[in-house]
Amino acid sequence: MFTSVIKTISRKQSIYTALSAIVLLTTVSPVLAENDTAQITDKHSFTDCRNDAQDQKPSYRYQSNEQRVLNCMVDQLKPYQQADKTAQQQYFAYQAQGWLNYAIHQDSMNSKSSAGSIATEMAESILQALETDTIQNIALHQDIPSNSALMRPDLWATLNALKDSDGIASAPREIAFSEVTLIWAATNQCERGWRESSMHFRMADRWLEQAREAYVNAHDSQTNVNLEQLIVRYYKQYAPLDTGDDVCQGQVLTPVP
Repeated sequence: MFTSVIKTISRKQSIYTALSAIVLLTTVSPVLAENDTAQITDKHSFTDCRNDAQDQKPSYRYQSNEQRVLNCMVDQLKPYQQADKTAQQQYFAYQAQGWLNYAIHQDSMNSKSSAGSIATEMAESILQALETDTIQNIALHQDIPSNSALMRPDLWATLNALKDSDGIASAPREIAFSEVTLIWAATNQCERGWRESSMHFRMADRWLEQAREAYVNAHDSQTNVNLEQLIVRYYKQYAPLDTGDDVCQGQVLTPVP
């Protein structure tokens, strides 16, 4: 619907950008292979994962203690991603996994940025809410954190229009991953420029294409027209917020009236 604002990706993408995409995709894939009958057998807090990691050997040569902690948290999320859980539980569980993917990547790159710790905090709060059955206290619409910015208003418009239209019921995983990836991409652009962000924006676009397709297939034509109209309204609200100056200061996201 909207003209892409991403510049053409250079053939000489940096190794960092390629690794970023690989980390996200390969960390997602084990979850997709999980059996839908997975059960919650043992609830671990973040502290439990830290204590357990101290006693575990690295699964590969250069795995840090922090990565073992984060992988422990990923395992704790899997039962909440199964078909017997509500769409809201699945959405937040996948969102938390997206944050953990980000944190694991930041640690593997020895990043000095605060992005990794912010991602870990986001994931931890969601995991605790899932374990204590208080996920309903977390708002579906959340502001963009201070280390990121609103870029690609067309994608943010689609994302939040889908949320408002109960699109999470059709595609909880795709919507969750697209949101984290949009935030990740903008942070990369502020820190390293568009060559480090373009692949992530493309990934977010693909997740949203899948979410939109799932929604369209699940609803009648008038409902789909309503979604399109809502996307346009969100875009008109968000477009002025994209300053194009690659400065990350967060963004308050107000629902359309």
